[in-house]
Amino acid sequence: MKAVWLEKHGGPENLIVVERPDPRPKHDEVIIAVKAGGLNHLDIWVRMGGARPFPLPLVPGTDMAGVVAEAGELSALQPGDEVVVYPCVGKKNTAATESGIDPMSAGFQFLGAHRDGAYAEKCAVPAINCIPKPAGLSWEEAAAVPVNYITAWHMLIARANLQAGETVLIQAAGSGVSTAAIQISRMLGARVIATSSTSAKLEHARTQGADEVINYRDENVSERVLELTGGEGCAVVFDHAGAATFGDDMAALATGGRLVVCGTTTGAEVTINLATLYRRSQSVLGSTLGTRTELRAILAQMEAGRLGRPVIDRVASLNEVADMHRYLESGQQTGKVVIKVAK
Repeated sequence: MKAVWLEKHGGPENLIVVERPDPRPKHDEVIIAVKAGGLNHLDIWVRMGGARPFPLPLVPGTDMAGVVAEAGELSALQPGDEVVVYPCVGKKNTAATESGIDPMSAGFQFLGAHRDGAYAEKCAVPAINCIPKPAGLSWEEAAAVPVNYITAWHMLIARANLQAGETVLIQAAGSGVSTAAIQISRMLGARVIATSSTSAKLEHARTQGADEVINYRDENVSERVLELTGGEGCAVVFDHAGAATFGDDMAALATGGRLVVCGTTTGAEVTINLATLYRRSQSVLGSTLGTRTELRAILAQMEAGRLGRPVIDRVASLNEVADMHRYLESGQQTGKVVIKVAK
C-alpha cells in the first residue's frame, strides 16, 4: 500500500511517501480502506518529537474516515461499511475504557501518534472505534470530524457544562477545534464571543454563529469582553492556545466562570492568582479528546441538521502532506486541512 512514513523526528521533509506492507487485522480489528484523513496539531508534535514519547517509525494521521475492507473474526462489521473512526485506543479492561473515556486510560494510544494512522491507503483499527458515517457527509467532511468535534464537545458539555443563555468566549476562531466549538455553542443556545487575528477569520467566526468578534491584534480581549458583557465577563472560556491567552482568559472570566483548556500551542507554563480564583469561585478545567459515545452523538446531530458541518480549508493528497504541515504551522488556515487518500 501507499503510505506517508515518518522514520525520524524533525522537519516536514521527514514525511516521505513509500510503499508499505498491507496491515492484517487482529481478531477484534478491521482494516479500513482510508478515504480521507484530517490534519491536526498533534501530527506536527508527532513529527517534531520532544518531551512526549512518540515511537517511530510509523504512519501519522489521527482523523480517519473510510470503508471496511476486511474484518477480524470478533467484529460485527462487514466489508463495505462506511465509517468514521474514533481516534484513540485505550488500555483494555480499565475503568476509563469501560466508561468510554479512552484518553483517561493509562497507556492509551492515539492513531497516528502511537500506532499507524490515517495517511495510508489502509489502516488497522479496533472494530469498536468504528462509527457509521452519515450519508450526508462527504468523505472529506467525515474525516474532519473526530479530533476537533469530540474535543470541543467534551470541553463545552462534559467539562464546562455550558448552558443556553450563557456567554462563552472562544479563542482562536480560525482553528478547526474552535470552529467546532462555535457551532456546538450555538446549538446549545449560548451567546458566542470569538477572537482571531484577521478580518477573514473573524468573518468566518460570524458565519459559523459567533455573535461578537474581537481581533486580538488590535483590541484588548479581556477589556472588550467586559464591555460586551456589561462588566460581568463570560460564564465559559474555551482555549487551546495556552500561555499566550491565559491572562486574557482569566481576566474575561465571570464570577463562577469555567475556563476549559485542551492545548498549549503557545506554551504550557502560566501564572495564576489563587486568591482571585477562590474568591470568585472560578474553575480551571483540563480536557482531552472525549468518548466514542460523544462521537456518535456529534454525528447524529450533524445528520439531523442541528449541528453545523465541518469547514474544510484545504484538501490535499498524500504526496502533499509535508506541504500541508508547513501550511498548518503558518497559522493561515480557516477550518480543517484534509488529506484525500482515495476517491
